[in-house]
Amino acid sequence: MRRLWYVLGLIALALGIVGIALPVLPTVPFLLLAAAAFARSSPRLERRILDHPTYGPPVRAWRERGAISRLAKIWATLAMAGGVGFSLIAGMPIWVVTMQAMICTAIAAFVITRPEA
Repeated sequence: MRRLWYVLGLIALALGIVGIALPVLPTVPFLLLAAAAFARSSPRLERRILDHPTYGPPVRAWRERGAISRLAKIWATLAMAGGVGFSLIAGMPIWVVTMQAMICTAIAAFVITRPEA
């Protein structure tokens, strides 16, 4: 089981690293997953994520207080709204856009109501 957690952590870490370069792929949520997986498989790698000067603070804020920075909330909400808008402009079926909008609204409400880091 420990190996499975380790592999999951590596995959999440890789996706988080890719997210640094690709603005549509979030970095911190994948690092949260990687840190959780490494907590069960590799405390050394978990510690490296938590101690990272740039990405460690948001991971620690989420773990300690369930907090998200105001800037991250704004970007997440704008990205979801942009995705729904793009789907609408791209001519996706209205039922698909409606479902997407409903899901994104629920996620945005969750994100916005978290404490601020």
